Amino acid sequence: MSSVLVRTDRDSGVAVVTLNRPDRLNAVDLAMADELASIWGELRFDDSVRAIVLTGAGERAFCTGIDRDAVVPQPNSPYAQDDPLLGIGPKANDLWKPVVAAVHGMACGGAFYLLGEAEFVVADTTASFFDPHTTYGMVSAYETVLMAQRMPYGEVARMALMGTAERISAHRAYQVGLVSELVADGEASEAAIACAALLAGYPTEAVQGTVRALWAASEAGRAQGFAQAPHLIALGNATGERQTRLFTGRSREYRLRE
Repeated sequence: MSSVLVRTDRDSGVAVVTLNRPDRLNAVDLAMADELASIWGELRFDDSVRAIVLTGAGERAFCTGIDRDAVVPQPNSPYAQDDPLLGIGPKANDLWKPVVAAVHGMACGGAFYLLGEAEFVVADTTASFFDPHTTYGMVSAYETVLMAQRMPYGEVARMALMGTAERISAHRAYQVGLVSELVADGEASEAAIACAALLAGYPTEAVQGTVRALWAASEAGRAQGFAQAPHLIALGNATGERQTRLFTGRSREYRLRE
């Protein structure tokens, strides 16, 4: 079964892209990363698709970042880090059609590569957001750069530094602007599709030009942050062995910040 599902409604002009590894909390392995890049490329050339909804399968999570079982070979240099998640978003693949994210359940860590490249986020009341990196001895670099475009500095800093000890509730995420619309349990996809259908009905050139202009508004800061990320990760990340020990010994208790 494909790790990413695509359903297209030619009448409305909306495609729904669904992360489809619910047994792994929709964590991204290398095959899914390649599949996402390929799908964004295909949608880029499909003129019948004018807006996109991105969501996750299952009841527990939108996405929990990179799969911990994924093996990513790294060059033996502090100046180079290969990150397979850098290519999983629509903007990374030069797709300027509007993307609305629909979040049900957990969204954490590498999920922010996807949320950071969506135009806006719709979430239901089950949604929660957190960044586990520091708990496991890892630098949160790309994720915080992307979220700094969406949330106040203090909120991003708290989420990144508190690690797994704290999660942001859907209500709090709505208050600080990460989530643009908060809906009842199970209604996120429907609400996101309604927004996407509206966007798909507008003149395509105007919509895509607006998406590009919005992205350009934060491009300089994002590029500078990304340029620093590989070095900070190389310097600050614990060894793989220590990360595994920290992951195994982590506390499963957390505070949900409303």
